[in-house]
Amino acid sequence: MIVCGNFNHLELNFDRVDLEKEEVNGKRFYKTPDGIFPSVTTVTGWEKRNFFAGWRKNNLEESKRVCARGNRLHSMTEKYLLNDKLNLDEYKEEIDLFNTLKPELDKIKNIYCLEYPLWSKVLGLAGRVDCIAEYDKQLSIIDFKGSTKIKKKEHIENYFLQASAYALMWQERTGMKIKDIKILISTEYGTIQVFEEKVIDHVPRLREVIMNYRRENPNGSTETIRH
Repeated sequence: MIVCGNFNHLELNFDRVDLEKEEVNGKRFYKTPDGIFPSVTTVTGWEKRNFFAGWRKNNLEESKRVCARGNRLHSMTEKYLLNDKLNLDEYKEEIDLFNTLKPELDKIKNIYCLEYPLWSKVLGLAGRVDCIAEYDKQLSIIDFKGSTKIKKKEHIENYFLQASAYALMWQERTGMKIKDIKILISTEYGTIQVFEEKVIDHVPRLREVIMNYRRENPNGSTETIRH
């Protein structure tokens, strides 16, 4: 079965700057025009890094499966939003996840960017945002996830912190303010979860997490990306 999106993509009036990345000791860094910064995911996941490392070690095969599933679902979502032809038969394990997610994807209008590199000199962070677009007529940071089970809000704080960081990074780069976060999670139970949050509600915690990371990593970015 082949599906194809019908989304409107807006033309940006500024140039895209691709960022070189490197991983060192489990931490990802990006080289930006303003310096070398750790990735958004590295910093926002720093406090839970030992938990996730332990889970991956004790659930090696499941960890590989979940990672591969996430990458394939992300690829499907991106193709659909880019209006490319998407052959669902090539992604048999993810068809149900995608079909569960699709009605929410179809609420997206006026896409500003997909998989777009961003950075912030103020935050000292860099990364790639999944999607910035209008969702239910609200300009939002939109993130797409696949999950084995239904998520509780208190367990996905890092998702909200990541999205908030991207909103601030986008504002710094473009001058455009984004107030809304939409996290779309398709589960293997056949359910869709839509978490709608406000950026401003997560900024204080984001600042706290960034400061905690910096205290534990005083050398900053000097350990990586050498030329």
